[in-house]
Parts: sequence; structure tokens; C-alpha cells
Amino acid sequence: MAALFPFPRAGFGERKLSGSFMLTSELTRQELSDQVSRVRSDVQRQESTTPYVSAADGSISGIEGASGGQAEYGKTLSRLEFYYLMVKNQILRFQHESLGLYVTDNATAKDGHVRDMIYANSAVWALSRAYKRIDDDAGRGNELGQCAVKCMRGILFCWMSQADQLERFKNDQIPAFALHSRFEVQHGDPIPCTAYPYPHLQIDVVALYLLYLTQMTESGLKIIFTMEEVHMVQNLVFYLERAYRIPDFGMWERGDKYNTGSPELHASSIGMAKVALESINGFNLFGEHGASWSVIYADVDAHNRNRTTLETMLPRESSTKNTDASLIPTLSYPCFAVHKPIVFRATMDKMQRKLLGKYGFKRFLRDGYGTAIEGKGRRFYQPSEVKLFDSIECEWPVFFVYLIIDGVFHGDTEQVQNFQKLLEPLLKESFEGDVVIPRYYYVPEEMIEAERLNPGSQDRLSSNEDPDGEGDIFIWGQALFIISQLLVEGLISPSELDPLRRYQPATQRPSRKSRYSSFSSSIPSDLAVQVALISESARLQALLATYGVQTQTPHQIEPIHIWSPNNLTEVYSRLGQEDQLGLSGRPKRPFGPLSTSKIYRVGGETAVCYPLFFEITDFYLSYDQSMLMDYIRNGTAFVASRWKLHGRPTMVCLIREEMVRGPQAGDMLKLLASFRAGEVNGIRVRTGLLQNFLASSCVEHLDFVVDLTTVKRGSFEEITDSTTNFRSLMDITRPSTRSSLSEQNFNEYNDRNVHEVIDALNHTDSLRGQGQLLSILLRKHGENFVVDSVNNTTVKMRMETLIRQCANLKKWEIVRYCSGMLQKVVASLAPSITGMLVRGKEVRLGVFGHEEAIIDKPVTPSQVKNLVYSTCYHYHPSAAVLQQELLISIGTFMETQPHIFDGMLKIRMGWIVRALSFYIKHTAMDPTESKDDYIYSLSPSDVQDLLLEVLTLPPLTRSDIGPSLGHPKLSPLQRRQVDGSLNRVPRKFYDSFWNILHRCPKGIKVADQLIPQDPTITEMTLYELNFALRVDALLDRITHPEYRQIVVELIMVVNTVLERNPELYFADVLDTDGFVHSAFERFLKDYKRKETKPSRTYEIELFYDQPVSVTGTYVAGAVVDLLLHQDVDYTGVGSANLDASAEPSDSDSCVIS
Repeated sequence: MAALFPFPRAGFGERKLSGSFMLTSELTRQELSDQVSRVRSDVQRQESTTPYVSAADGSISGIEGASGGQAEYGKTLSRLEFYYLMVKNQILRFQHESLGLYVTDNATAKDGHVRDMIYANSAVWALSRAYKRIDDDAGRGNELGQCAVKCMRGILFCWMSQADQLERFKNDQIPAFALHSRFEVQHGDPIPCTAYPYPHLQIDVVALYLLYLTQMTESGLKIIFTMEEVHMVQNLVFYLERAYRIPDFGMWERGDKYNTGSPELHASSIGMAKVALESINGFNLFGEHGASWSVIYADVDAHNRNRTTLETMLPRESSTKNTDASLIPTLSYPCFAVHKPIVFRATMDKMQRKLLGKYGFKRFLRDGYGTAIEGKGRRFYQPSEVKLFDSIECEWPVFFVYLIIDGVFHGDTEQVQNFQKLLEPLLKESFEGDVVIPRYYYVPEEMIEAERLNPGSQDRLSSNEDPDGEGDIFIWGQALFIISQLLVEGLISPSELDPLRRYQPATQRPSRKSRYSSFSSSIPSDLAVQVALISESARLQALLATYGVQTQTPHQIEPIHIWSPNNLTEVYSRLGQEDQLGLSGRPKRPFGPLSTSKIYRVGGETAVCYPLFFEITDFYLSYDQSMLMDYIRNGTAFVASRWKLHGRPTMVCLIREEMVRGPQAGDMLKLLASFRAGEVNGIRVRTGLLQNFLASSCVEHLDFVVDLTTVKRGSFEEITDSTTNFRSLMDITRPSTRSSLSEQNFNEYNDRNVHEVIDALNHTDSLRGQGQLLSILLRKHGENFVVDSVNNTTVKMRMETLIRQCANLKKWEIVRYCSGMLQKVVASLAPSITGMLVRGKEVRLGVFGHEEAIIDKPVTPSQVKNLVYSTCYHYHPSAAVLQQELLISIGTFMETQPHIFDGMLKIRMGWIVRALSFYIKHTAMDPTESKDDYIYSLSPSDVQDLLLEVLTLPPLTRSDIGPSLGHPKLSPLQRRQVDGSLNRVPRKFYDSFWNILHRCPKGIKVADQLIPQDPTITEMTLYELNFALRVDALLDRITHPEYRQIVVELIMVVNTVLERNPELYFADVLDTDGFVHSAFERFLKDYKRKETKPSRTYEIELFYDQPVSVTGTYVAGAVVDLLLHQDVDYTGVGSANLDASAEPSDSDSCVIS
């Protein structure tokens, strides 16, 4: 549009640059300058036209709507030539001749940031695509395309030189092992280390590279040449797969908003990783005619975790950033990560409400970058400094450009026109007469105070982009500006800029025909899950047939093999192996239920894989038939709801003889009958012969495995037994209970020699005694110590046998003890914890009353194991595995019923176990159930049901006057013990604490720990998690759950009093202990007066056992009495009034409470 170039077209001046840079033609600088001047003169003489957006297809009219006349063709050619020279002058002259990398830090003329390079390269590629639309492009389309290829290969070369870094990062995701995001452009060397290490861990950079690599290859460019490069790209996919749990420094390279060098989870990074995995899965890097071995594979379960984590975090960017402009390129061009209108609109609306200004978007609230008071060369801030940047954050016009592009892609004419108008006055003229987009606009130092008093009232100055021919060019923004104008003028269509059609909903994208699994463009809403029922033996098959359940045996499905998840992991470990680069291939981490729902063809064989919860050598949860049935139901529902691949999912359900033993055999048969009926908990299922499912299943061809005989693997084996077939359930052998009768204690053998211990082990019938003796041998000699030399049986093998035996006998306390001694870890523990963290929770591991391990950032499975056993093992080995059970259950409940965790900011596992123990004790019908260790004897399914019952207890309210209300079995004291142990607070609790702190100039004291008014309210805002965590840190000092709950009630009462009396405030420290003591004395005085037979002593538990209406009355009386009798100068009350602007909105989804 001519209106966007309003400046007089002066000639070009010479610009000095250090180093040698290529101009991809033979034109000299002066010749190029003269040519640009002539083109500009021609354009100015042409009659301007106003493009319009077609709402039908989202494309811009222009060349596509032309009549084909010579005048229109000449005009198009002139505009392309104009942009060609613009790209030459503003983009390509910064591309180095050796590797094709771009100098993005123009002042130094030697370094470049990969993100800026990719965006700069995208403009070159976009213009090459535009030239493909005309017959005679004078070779410019090919020239520009090759420039784009050279840059992409240069970036890949830099990362290939860091293959050792990548290999370490696959096993330990820490910043020190991250691929670099900034390089020296001539040789591709890493930038030299300074006093502080550069924040290279930026997940979005690698994701953006893979996205554009796929887009450009899809457009026809040849970027990847060799198999070494293919394997490198495959390892970049491994780099991204766990983005959902990798805290990084984000798009702005600062980590959390306090800029203290701490990485955190960013929704923008996770979203870009999700998009990259979607785009490259099943993609052939050699193009449509590539070989089978150049195909890239992505873990569909990892993609799903990234997707669910992203949707959970939105509209928040991170734990410290309520929102962030980096979400714009994630949700819009170039990623288009979210297609749910509600999520997209809520996030975009929130950004516009909080970040939009007259000069662009702020990056995030309290961002100090580029402000006049930040100081040049500052790397980190002090946490309290961010308050200084409130209301004076720089505004970035480049986000107007993003929204112009977004409007074109979505056919929104009004959005395009609005942001074009906003952008036009912000553009500057360079020394050479070019249109330049500033990096940002800042508030001059002399106007900062006025801007703080009235945000948006002061004029801003632009950053130093090329005012005199020597400044920087913001190449990222300049490239996007060129792309936006190519789209607006109709010189390129959205589908040409996005060949993968990511801007369209999945149902509207063209299907990619391939023999490899890829994400489907259309998934039916009533998707049916195919279920293959496999019996462990022929006699079990015959028994189930009598109940109408048709199954197959492993022998009957031959030549199809049945693999365990560990077998599949072993096969996939060959993926991406490259000895020349030192890359080992896919890390050996387990596959989830989506990956195990495919049919695999590898090395001439066909195989299926059963889900991890059927693996009996793993954790003991699958021994509990109720838990196993829940896993089967939930697994079927999970696959049906999360399936995004071509073909139907096929789930293998293994049926073992022990699954139809005992009192739960009937429930298992009912579940199998529901499979036969075609519906399980509302999910459509199809059962039948596995061979008949092959044609309709999702089939994955693992062509990267050349010789399957070199891969260590096994297959699920059928049990062959010559005994008589089962005629009914009564014929199945029941486990003997004889060995469980003896309960002899063997602790005395701790001081005996090894031979005596082994002899006792071989001669005892006591299961508990065997566990004790084996634990003695394990502690002294290790799990690989041989206890039976004839059969070469080790301590670990004997313990595994004992675990299975005790599980069959329902001796769960022994199962947990032995599992804890072996330090077992349940699968998917780390993802469950990550799911809690992204929902704003903090996880703490440890035994009640002892030191806790804090998890506030995603951790690896090995780190979780170390934390849980370091905090629990020495106090109670069983506690370590019980807490793992609870973590898995909490993770499931938090995903399916997130509302039951409202008010629980911290998931303190030791305290939750305490809450369950309290509940068991208070509701026990049998005295043996009141013991603290009774919980360890419950089955995993009973523990899960108990947890759900406790979490869904109704809140204690003023109407609860005794055990008859609220809960029929719990008194107010008992309810406070349970609620206090859960660390649950009422809605608006943190808001109330914030409001009280504003009225307490000297702060609030809880359990002798003071939280001061200043700098708390200056460093933090009500909307961030850190404030809530700081408040919770005070409450954590309280060791008695019931007292903790009383303090929480006190805070709510104090806030109510202050809200009703806005003229009051606390002249001294608000001491919660003092208020509780005063309220108790008031209550005791009235209680003694009413009591007919006074007791000798009165414990404070008597006060705790009163309903909320009673305790609240006495607490309110203590508060009002202090407020009315304190020595207060009310002339200063105005300064302590609440800041009205700090009041949260009920509609804001990111308010902590």
C-alpha cells in the first residue's frame, strides 16, 4: 500500500559494515541505489489501489483478481521488483557469504540470533514464493529460494557442531546443555562466554526452525541433503518432545519476569514445540519423492502432553507472567497453535486488555527492557526493581504487524485496516529513504513520572533503528513487515506462505497421503476404539467363552507379535542413531497409551503393544484388580478423546488367570461384557479378531530398523498347561492363605550373620517375616545378593515374587514395604507432577512432621525418585510408594475434576496422608482402623476412593453447628484437622490477605514470622503466584492442622471487618497468634459462665471444636476491640486505604484465589 511509504524517496547513502557480506547479484551498492530510486518513481506514478480481503477464502485480492491485462501485470512486476530491492537492501545484505547466517546484532556485525535469522529468512522465502506466480521472474525466485536454503543449512550446521550438547540434553534437560541460540556468523562458532552465561535454552527457537524447515520443504525447496542431517533433525525432535516440562528462558531470553536468571515454563515455548511436532511427524525431509529412511517420527504421547499443558496454561504465559505478547506468534502466524475459538479469543483479548498501547504491545507487565531507567549493559535485576518499570514498559510495533498478518490469514478486513492505521504513524524513514519499523518505543526519562501518574498520556520515542545510517535494523520486525505488505497487496496468498495449511482448522486441511502415521485432518466425534482381548491361556479362553466373552490366545494371532512397552522402547532406541555425530538415538523412556494403540510393521514383522498398566514387572498397582479395571476404562476413554491420527486406535487388553480370581472376578467379567456390548463408560468400542483390525488401524512403519534381529525384544507368551480346563470360576485355584497366619517379628536378625538370615528366610511361612529378612539382606548386601545359589535367585527376584504373592493375598502393607525397599517408581509420575505445576500448584514430598522436598519446576523421573526416597525412605519405606500412588491419583483427579483442588495451592503429600489418616480415625467403625499405619494396609483402589472422598468433603461453613451437618461423622475440630491437613483455603483468601496487608503498614505476623507491607506490595502484584506462595510459606510454619485452619478463618474475618469499616487500619503488626489467643480467652470466659460443672483445665481444642459461627464471632470481637482501642492518628488513614486498581475481577481467570 502506497500509504505506508509516505516519505520522500531520497537516494541511498553508503553504509559501512565490518566484515564481508554477500549481495546475491552483481549489482554494486550505487547501482542498487539507483535502481531502487527508479522503481520508486515508477510506483509513485501508478494509480494506487486499495486491496480488499475476501471473506470467503481469507485471501487478499490483487494479482489473483487481475484481468490479466498488460498494465496489471506490469504493476505486479513493479511491486515485486520494489520488494525485491527492499529485501536486498534490508535483509540480504546482512547475510554472510560463508554459511548464509544473518547478522542480527548489526552494531557488532559478527553475531546473529537464530530466531531473528529464521524470521529474516522467512521474508526471503516469502518473496521467492511470490515470484513463482509470474512466468518470467528473471531467475529471482530461484535466487531468493537458494538464499533461504543456505540460511537453513547454516543454522543446521551450527547445531550439528554441538551434537555432544544435544546428546547430553536428551538425558538431562538443564540450561548448560542447551543448543545455542546465538552464533558468530562467519564460522558458526558459539559466542564467547562473558561474566554471565548466555540464556541459550530457548525451546521456541528450535521449534520455529523445525516449523519453517517443514514449510519450506513442503513448498519444494531442497534443504536436507544427507542422512546425517536427517538424523540430526530427528534428534531435534527428541529435544522438543519434553518441552511441556522444560523450564526455559522464553522468547525474551529472561526467564521469569523478575529477570534474575531463573527459567520457567512458558506457554509460548510449549505451544511452538507442539506445532513443530505436529508439522514434522511423518514428514519426509527429502521431499515428496524421498526415501523411506528420511522420514521423521514424533512421539504422539509427547505431543499430547504438550498440547494439554498448553491448553491448561492459557491464557497465562507462565507462573510469573499473567500474559505475554510472545503468545501472539504462538497462537497466530506463524504457528497457529490453537484452533479452539474460546481459548484463542480469551488469550488474545487478555493480551489486548493488559498489553496493548498506542505504540504497540508491551512484551509483558513490568518489563524493563529498553526503558530509560534500565541502564545499558544490565543483565539481571534485583527482584524489587521490576516495580520501577510499572506503566513505563516499552511498546513494540512489530505485534501490530503480526495482527495484520493474522487478519489476512483469517479474512478479517477490519482487523487488517485497523492495525495498518495504527502501524503507519509508527514507521520511520531510514538514512537511505527506506521504511524502517522501530524495535520499540520508550518513555523519555523526563516524562516517566507523568506517565506513571497517567499511563498512556506521554509521547514516546523510537529506539535507535538506522536514523543516520549507522544504527541497527530490527531485522525480525523488518522481515515481518515485508511479509505483511506482500499479503496485503495480494502478491502472495496465505496458502503459499503456509503450505501445511496450519492457519486452517484441522478438519479443513488437505490430507497428507503417506504410509507413515500422521495427524489426521478429520477425527469423527464418535470414534470407536478397537479392543483386542488376549487370553493368557487356552483354558482361560474357554472359560471366558462360557460367559460370552470371545478372546484370542497369543498362538491364535500369529504371526502378529505382542510386545511390551519396554520392547517398543528398545526398538525405537535405534531411531536417530548417528555414530559420526555421537548421537545415540531416542532416549529409553516409556511410551504412553496413544503410542501403544498403533499397529507396528518393522523388519518384515507385524506387532502390537499392550499398555504399560498391564506390565506386571513394573509397579504393583496393576495387581489391584479394581485399579486395573479403572486403568482399562480410563485408558480407553483417554485414547478415544486424545486420538488425532489417521486410522482407528487399537488397544490390546491382556487377560490373565489371576484377574478372574477372588471377589472381584464378577466385576472383571462385567467389564469384559461391556466391551462385547460395544460401549464402556459412554465410549464406543469394537471387539473382534486382531487380524480383522489391521485394515482399519493406524499402522506405523518403522523403516529405520534394518535388522530386527539386532534389537533385544520379547513377546507375550501363552501359558501352556496340561491340566483340566476350567469349567467355571470355582475351578480357578485360589491363593493359599496359610502362609499369612504367622506374624513372627524378625527384627532381631538385624545383628545376625548372613547365613542365619538366609536359613531363617528358607524356613519361615510368615510373609511379613520374609519381607523383614529380605530387607535385612538388601540393606547389608544389596538387591543383587544371591540367596539361592541353586536357582541363582537374588534378593530382588525373591522380593518381586513375594510382592506378587502378597498382592494376590491382599497383604498390601507387605507389598508396599517391599516395593519401598526396592525403591520402585510408578510410570508417568513426572508427567503427573508437571500437570499439577502448570495448573499453578506446588508439590511437596516428605513425611508429615519432617523435612519436605519442594518441586516448583518440572523434574525428570530420576529426580522424582531421588526426591521421594530421600525424604521418605529413612522414616517409612512404605510412605515413598504410597505417596507415588497418591500423586498418580491426584494427577488424574486434577485433570478430570480440577474444581476439587480449588484453594489448594500446595500439594503436600505428607500432609495429605495425614488428612487421610485423620479421616480414617474419625470415621472408623473398628478400633484396629484407628491406627496411624492402617492406611498402608488398604488396597490402592481403596486409597484412591478414600482420597476422592476426602477431597470432595463440603466446606465447613457458618451453618455447620455440629456433626449432624457438613458431614454426619465429623465434628468441627475433626473437619478442621482434615481441611488444615489438606492446606485448603477459602475462595478469595489470598485477595483478603492482600487487602489486609494494604491496611497493615507494619505487616502481618503468622507463627512468629513477619510478612512486611513493603516491599511485598511493591515487588509483587495480587495476580502472580509468588505472592500466594509467600503467604502459604507463613502458614507452612504452623505444625498443627487445626490451628492452621483457625488462622485461615481469622484472615477472612479480619478482611470482612476492614471492608465494612474502610476508615480503619492496624497501627501495629497484625499478630494472628495474639488474635487467636484473645478470641479463645473471650470464648472461655463465656463458656465457664454457662457451664454448670466447671472442669479443672480447658484446652484450646475446645475452642477449635466450635462451629464457624461461634469462632468467627469471638475472633471478630477481638479484632474490633483492638481496632477501636489502638492509639491511631486517623489523619493518616487515607494513605493506608486500599488501592482500588488492585481489586481483582471475578472474570479474570488468572486470579490466584
